[in-house]
Amino acid sequence: MAAWVIWLIGAVALAVGEVLTLDLVLLMLAGGALGGLVVALAGGGAVLQVVAFVAVSGLLLGGVRPLARRHLENRTPLQLDGVDTLIGRTAKVTRDVDVSGGRIQLGADEWTARSQHSGESFAVGATVRILQVDGATAVVGDALE
Repeated sequence: MAAWVIWLIGAVALAVGEVLTLDLVLLMLAGGALGGLVVALAGGGAVLQVVAFVAVSGLLLGGVRPLARRHLENRTPLQLDGVDTLIGRTAKVTRDVDVSGGRIQLGADEWTARSQHSGESFAVGATVRILQVDGATAVVGDALE
């Protein structure tokens, strides 16, 4: 089998491994394998191919990977999902809410709710703010906080 085919198989295997790890290390090594492939296609010997692999991998790991990681980490906004999207929203009390329970209307949904503090209670019709979600129960507080 030709040396360039081995480098190509190695580059593809490393790229597939990167998809599984998502750490950008194997991708940089795949780039190094492509460097070895280029040297093999140019007719370079095995030692020169390995030197190209090490040099290109080192440059990519030391130069490109930190920049790529910084770009990915800084450009990806924190995204709330699930019940975290409810925190801070206001709701109407449909059944008196105190520390032992109650019900609130949030949009078209009705939720079980409880107050945050033991002496705190909210009457039917009051507007409350969701402070956290504990399982399927919204922990609420005064909407003016």
